[in-house]
Amino acid sequence: MKLIVGLGNPGREYERTRHNVGWWVVNHLADVWHFGAWREDGQALTVSGRLGAAHVRLVKPLTFMNLSGAALVPYLRRATFDPAADLLVVVDDVALPVGRIRLRAQGSAGGHNGLKSIEHEIGGRDYARLRIGVRPVDPGRPIGDLADFVLSPFGSADRDVVVSLYPQLTAAIETWVHDGIAAAQNRFNADATA
Repeated sequence: MKLIVGLGNPGREYERTRHNVGWWVVNHLADVWHFGAWREDGQALTVSGRLGAAHVRLVKPLTFMNLSGAALVPYLRRATFDPAADLLVVVDDVALPVGRIRLRAQGSAGGHNGLKSIEHEIGGRDYARLRIGVRPVDPGRPIGDLADFVLSPFGSADRDVVVSLYPQLTAAIETWVHDGIAAAQNRFNADATA
């Protein structure tokens, strides 16, 4: 089974924030892949289906961001689950400008508390992640306090840019499901920067 985890915070007050981009993407995938209704499953909302020959589960942790890894505990108990091959985490990245994405097979959390929590539960950094830029494109626009920035809503123009990425993000994730992280990186990191 391929597990795609979208990071975000539960609650209506966080729905439109930069930190919830991972939830936006998995919500979109559930719709375009016709996976049906989300259901509560432990400390997450999940929905499953088939993508070609692959069984895929989408996961939205119901914990707050800094405890996101708790949603993975049931999967880590399965002898057949290999985070390096079976896990993709979709996450906001303040180091990338809006409109940029970056796929990685492994790496540091880069200060992201959700990724730190996942690394803690997995016991390492060997899992794929799809980073979505949330930093303003205008280099003169200050971010200010980082926590306040990621927990604030996108402006409409930046939100529209992220939404316009959905077809590219869907294709990148489908490539990961069928062909693995190296193929997805080779195809979709070509235009990424930072």
